[in-house]
Amino acid sequence: MSWDIVLFNSKQKIQSVAALDENQLEPTDFNGILEKSFDQLKKDGNHREIIGTDFTIDFFADNEHSSNFMLSLYGENAIYALIELSKKYNWQIYDSGIDGMVDLENPENNGFNNHRKYVEQILKNK
Repeated sequence: MSWDIVLFNSKQKIQSVAALDENQLEPTDFNGILEKSFDQLKKDGNHREIIGTDFTIDFFADNEHSSNFMLSLYGENAIYALIELSKKYNWQIYDSGIDGMVDLENPENNGFNNHRKYVEQILKNK
């Protein structure tokens, strides 16, 4: 099972998605940057899978530039790889696992632990 994050490219420091100023968002070629930034990439139609050390990242490619981009993460190392990329490109990350923005300078508060607990609960109930 995965957990989801959303990358944002915004001039605004986003404190919460609810307070997002859409006029501050900047269209970006997330697909192109992601595909060029990782060595191992599987393509199947418009589905992409980035394969890293102890993680994978899934997304669907689109030829359009967008101001936000959703990814599914498998493994905690995925968030750290995306944090480094976000620092490089000045992106911001919304993490569904914590229902909030990731502090790129203090990334230990991320959704992986909540995701892991959720998966454990599902497996216990089977």
